Amino acid sequence: MKLYKYIILFTIALATSCSDDYFDVNSSETKPTTTSLPPQFRIQGAIENTTGTALYRGAREILAVTQYGAWSTAAYYSDSWTSAGTSFVTGRYFLWQNAYVYALPNTADLIVLGKKYNAPNYVAVGKILRAFIFGLTTDQYGDIVINDTYDGESTMNITPKFNTQKEAYQTILNYLDEAIAELDEPSDIGLNDEGGDVLYGGDHEKWKKFAYALKARYLNHLSKKASGDMAYDTDAILTACNLAINSNTVNAQQNFSGGTAENERQPFAVGGYGSSRFKYFSTFFVNMLKNPLNLSVPVEDPRLTLIVPQAVNGGYVGLPVGQGLNGVSGANYSTGNGGFYTVPTSPTYMMVYSEVKFIEAEAEFRSGDLPGAYASFKEGVQADLEKVGVDATASAAYLALLDTEVGSTNISLSHIMVQKYISNVLNPETWVDMRRMDYSSDIYPGLQRPVNVNLDIFPNDDDWIQAVPYEYNEEDRNYENMPNNDPYVRMTTPVWWNTPS
Repeated sequence: MKLYKYIILFTIALATSCSDDYFDVNSSETKPTTTSLPPQFRIQGAIENTTGTALYRGAREILAVTQYGAWSTAAYYSDSWTSAGTSFVTGRYFLWQNAYVYALPNTADLIVLGKKYNAPNYVAVGKILRAFIFGLTTDQYGDIVINDTYDGESTMNITPKFNTQKEAYQTILNYLDEAIAELDEPSDIGLNDEGGDVLYGGDHEKWKKFAYALKARYLNHLSKKASGDMAYDTDAILTACNLAINSNTVNAQQNFSGGTAENERQPFAVGGYGSSRFKYFSTFFVNMLKNPLNLSVPVEDPRLTLIVPQAVNGGYVGLPVGQGLNGVSGANYSTGNGGFYTVPTSPTYMMVYSEVKFIEAEAEFRSGDLPGAYASFKEGVQADLEKVGVDATASAAYLALLDTEVGSTNISLSHIMVQKYISNVLNPETWVDMRRMDYSSDIYPGLQRPVNVNLDIFPNDDDWIQAVPYEYNEEDRNYENMPNNDPYVRMTTPVWWNTPS
């Protein structure tokens, strides 16, 4: 059996190891695994490609856009939204290739194999992961390829037509509804029969909670849609939240052993394959943790010392995004590697309990239920304190402070979004929130545009980045079908869900 597993792992490696060229998704490396392997040998690859390629790449290049991290070089391209080098303008190292070449083909194969082997539970997992990847991708780009992408059976159309973001969201929500139903159907093969379900160990109910949590997330993105068939619906959001992830034990997370191999370590940790991408925590994030409630007499968040490493020269000091070190020693600043989210054994979080509670709080706040909003808000904060490992005494003091300084009569959208920001470190979902909130400093106190911001594309003080350009190889090959990829248009035009209607 051990030898068989090794053969399977080698085959999976072939299926997921493509060159940088988008064409490789159609090679013969993938097709034999679809027709010869049962799905229990593909689920681990599908999960790990979702987190290790799609989610990681989706988070890596926008670390400074979300203002969690800052680079050591002044005007570094992603920090300042510039056109220098491998930049937002060329889109060379972004999510697009990682989603369409590495992550999505695995989910397509899992769906095909689940149907072939009478295992609708694998079909369901394939659809949940596929919904997650499509959501991540459309939220960064806008219109994306859905109908013409690799489906596990037909060859890829290398000049695919794009679907609108509204169509993408309809597809995502349909996938999630179908998956929830399919998880209740009998299956001939257990999800964890070969130990491949590294997310939930074969627990159908946890997968369903994850699906409901994603449904709440994507429905909540529609906060600027007041009419039409996809109008913001607080009742639908609250219903999904009620059935979603309900404790930290159900968090959707990829765990790491912390071993010597890169893929055994958190990507942003020392020794992880993305460790060099997270140089320092930003001034904005560190200062937020020093006064999260924006009080006249600051009260430090108990998570500060757990999330942010102390600078070598002492203290917790962030680096302004876009400024770079400019000759100052890096020992004066808190490095990105080494805190709660960036040690070798830190998980990669897809979605967590606290996010569900903050979504619930926002929906209740928008519906006018302030007591309900505060109760959900407080539960969200408590869930994150527990996730990060704040001790009981400090947690109790902080929660009591919330009762005094916020409470059900003073709860605001800013309170909710700040705490959600703190709980979603490294998660690209934060960029969705910042755009939905119009990058408002009223919502995120102290938020400013980067130092050395690209004034050529963003000349006005209220100009903020709205989307990333498609990768250059997609433009070279498929320019007739893709949307306008001029960086002056792409980077400044709000995506569909961020356009009021």
